[in-house]
Amino acid sequence: MATESSDQELIERIRQDRDQPAMAELYDRYARPVYSLAFHVLREQRAAEDVVQDVFLGFWNRPFTYVDARGTFGPWILRVARNRSIDVLRKRSRERSPGDDEYASLFEERIIDPEPEPGDQVWTQAVAQQVRTAMLELNEAQRQVIELAYFYGMTQSEMADHLSIPLGTIKTRVRTALRRLSEIMVEANAWTDAH
Repeated sequence: MATESSDQELIERIRQDRDQPAMAELYDRYARPVYSLAFHVLREQRAAEDVVQDVFLGFWNRPFTYVDARGTFGPWILRVARNRSIDVLRKRSRERSPGDDEYASLFEERIIDPEPEPGDQVWTQAVAQQVRTAMLELNEAQRQVIELAYFYGMTQSEMADHLSIPLGTIKTRVRTALRRLSEIMVEANAWTDAH
């Protein structure tokens, strides 16, 4: 029985020879976790499938975008998939406003690393829950700008256009909202109690 090739061996074959069987093997190893992550972020099968295709096609076309010295391939491809999924959400944000039904899952996707250090994920999830609770204490205008900035990746200028509100007003709302959110979290000892 032949020994299974390492990720690095497959990557080198793709880089040097445009080896399609090597690409197929790499795809077979990582397509499922990439799809799972994309589906978890996007909550749509077709959109998640598109992310899988984009991620692997992008690597096939530009295999040197993965830099070996910066870490192993698995976590790297998951970060690429996560970033691509967030890009899709940002594109959607220009077409619609965030809905309450999307709120919790979107928040967790922004702050939970797909490759956390041991023990970090429990702490991060606890903080995520406390931040969600703190968000409920913001007024509607403050909560809206935080949602658009953090969950949908909008710049302050994009928020101003999206909401038809002057940029100066948006800047004030963002500053006030972040300050208030920080105060609520400090009062609740959220950053220390969750650890």
